[in-house]
Amino acid sequence: MTDRLHVELIGLAHEAARRAGALLRDGRPADLAVAATKSSPIDVVTEMDIAAEKLITDLISNHRPDDGFLGEEGAATEGTSGVRWVIDPLDGTVNYLYGLPTWAVSIAAEHHGETVVGVVALPMRGETFSAVLGGGARATGAWTGERRLTCRPAPPLDQALVSTGFNYVTGVRDHQAEVARQLIPQLRDIRRGGSAAADLCDLAAGRLDGYYERGLHPWDLAAGDLIAREAGALTGGRPGERPSWDLAVAATPGVFAPLQTLLEDLGAWHD
Repeated sequence: MTDRLHVELIGLAHEAARRAGALLRDGRPADLAVAATKSSPIDVVTEMDIAAEKLITDLISNHRPDDGFLGEEGAATEGTSGVRWVIDPLDGTVNYLYGLPTWAVSIAAEHHGETVVGVVALPMRGETFSAVLGGGARATGAWTGERRLTCRPAPPLDQALVSTGFNYVTGVRDHQAEVARQLIPQLRDIRRGGSAAADLCDLAAGRLDGYYERGLHPWDLAAGDLIAREAGALTGGRPGERPSWDLAVAATPGVFAPLQTLLEDLGAWHD
């Protein structure tokens, strides 16, 4: 990719995330209700998820009509430019539904299948995280100016703070709870924030030592995975594999291998 294209894609991602975040933050109706469900009755979609995705795809299409899209709420076009946008317009929908602050707008751009740009906006935290492949990860927030991100120095695994998430299908969730039960005594502690994109950005910002989850889609991972890697974290799935539906693992370099091995031994990748 050229620097010029880098600049164009990251600029569009920032603008789309900013506008969608403002819509979600300021336009949330007091009587917000579930518009649909996905994998189970508790895996919800709201009218705001749908509106935010339309805003993002319309804005990007107006500037780059030949690009493709893959979005959580149904956007799926191939495009002809070699660029595809991978979008989660509202990561953490249940948090949003309940008025909890940890939800995010996640926008990534792929070029010929490789993620090259990622932006994650967390409007209720006043933070935006971004990365360009090979250019490092950065964030803006309550602090002054833009901050370059670096993940934490790696502690021993038994002193690591690790985040995870749980699936909305009961059988999968039961198994995930058992894995977490066995994992907790071997870590400092576990957190469950409710947004994969936010967890990956918190890892990049040094607020976590690791993160893992089963059952993630490409739009859950694309932007946050790039941001974490550009901040110095390692990411993957099962040993020797890339992050996938079966398992996604991200951690500081010294925590990654032991955490991945432990998750493999515990069978975190299957029901």
